Order: sequence, then C-alpha cells, then structure tokens
Amino acid sequence: MKFTKDQSPGYLVNHVARIFARGLTARIKPLGLTTGTFPALLELWETDGMTQKQLVEKLDIEQATMANTLARMERDGLIVRKKDASDGRMQRIWLTERARALHGPATKAALAENAEVLASLSEDEQREFTTLMQKVIAASHSRADTCTD
Repeated sequence: MKFTKDQSPGYLVNHVARIFARGLTARIKPLGLTTGTFPALLELWETDGMTQKQLVEKLDIEQATMANTLARMERDGLIVRKKDASDGRMQRIWLTERARALHGPATKAALAENAEVLASLSEDEQREFTTLMQKVIAASHSRADTCTD
C-alpha cells in the first residue's frame, strides 16, 4: 500500500489542527492568550482548583510541557498556585479574576473560529465530524489504558 498524504487521516487531522490553531491564535492573541494556554484554561474554567497532575491527565500532555505552560500562565496573571488544604504537599491551580473574565470572550472566539473553519460542512456533517473525532479520541484513550496495564 502506497502512502498518500491526501488520503492519510493522520496527515489530514494534523493539517486541520494547524488551520484551527492558526485561526484561534489570531482571535485570542488580542485577549493576551495563546493556543498553548487555552486548553488549560478550558479545563480550569470547567473545574477550577485542579492539580497539575490532573491537568496533565485531562489534556494528555507531558508533565514538563504542563509545568512550562503553568509557569507562563502564572507569570501572565492567569493562575495562582496554592497548597491543598488537606494535603500541603500538593498544589492546586486557581484561576485569577483576570482569567475568569476572559472565559466569555475566549470561548466566543473559539466558537467563531470553529464556525468559520467548518462553514463548508452542513450542520449534520459538522456533528458527524465532531462525533468521529470524539470516537477516535476515546478509542485512543482506551488503547493507552490497555497498554499501561
């Protein structure tokens, strides 16, 4: 079987991800945000006070990458780290008022970018596209879980 990039799901998904990232970057940069911090913010907007380990697991990224991202977020006034009340060895990450205030504008920017990039698809196709990506992600997580058991 010959490899053809235009028929490769991996290549195509990577290309689509770059398209989304480029557009999102342009939309959230005026808010002082980056595509590197945006996923962590999405998780913290949903569940403030997570640990670094929880964020690593949720975002499926390397520990060192998360540590660097959180350091930048702290420097930029988006988060504060506080010792856990019940376990002083553990730190929890809390959003600042500045970060909380960016929730609406940032998610509005992401919705606008999603709508623009997917405009060539019907609503049914957009739902199917999203469902298929969710299915691949879930299967990948299941596969990773069985590999580590």
